[in-house]
Amino acid sequence: MSNPTLTFVTGNANKLREVQQIFSLTPNFPYELTNKDLDLPEIQGTTRDVAQAKCAAAAKALGGACITEDTALGFHALGGLPGPYIKDFMKTIGHDGLNKMLDGFEDRTASAICTFAYCAGPDEQVHLFEGRTEGVIVPPRGPTHFGWDPILEIKGTGLTYAEMDPKQKNTLSHRYKALTLLQDYLVGLSKQN
Repeated sequence: MSNPTLTFVTGNANKLREVQQIFSLTPNFPYELTNKDLDLPEIQGTTRDVAQAKCAAAAKALGGACITEDTALGFHALGGLPGPYIKDFMKTIGHDGLNKMLDGFEDRTASAICTFAYCAGPDEQVHLFEGRTEGVIVPPRGPTHFGWDPILEIKGTGLTYAEMDPKQKNTLSHRYKALTLLQDYLVGLSKQN
């Protein structure tokens, strides 16, 4: 008998690859991961608000179980901004602009936050799983093809996410931390069925 399907709602190939790599670290993961790119409304609010609304809408659109992911990058000097709007900030001002936002501040620390949401199907409860990694905003270092990875130097490593090899990144990132919580939940859920 094959494992049930779990749909990761994303059109981002880099995110999909990371999630697949992280899930592969769990022996006998009880789901077959697929992905679907859906155009879902993005509400404004906290990362948790956005994740919850997106996952509920995705489960309704798909008619089944799914996971969604939302990422935030919060600058401590700016009270957590750009936060869940980091994607729009990246598109508009890029790595250099994000760095310039902190010019004049001594505090260049930031929190990377990843919130995964799981919903078993339409009108079911959405469950949230959050991971957080601390770091410092730096001028871009490393490859620039994956969002803001080149500008966040992870605390205690001396490296930006972009400078890390995938194995290192996928064992300490905010995404890894959130996915670990999600995996534990899904494995427990599969044992109940």
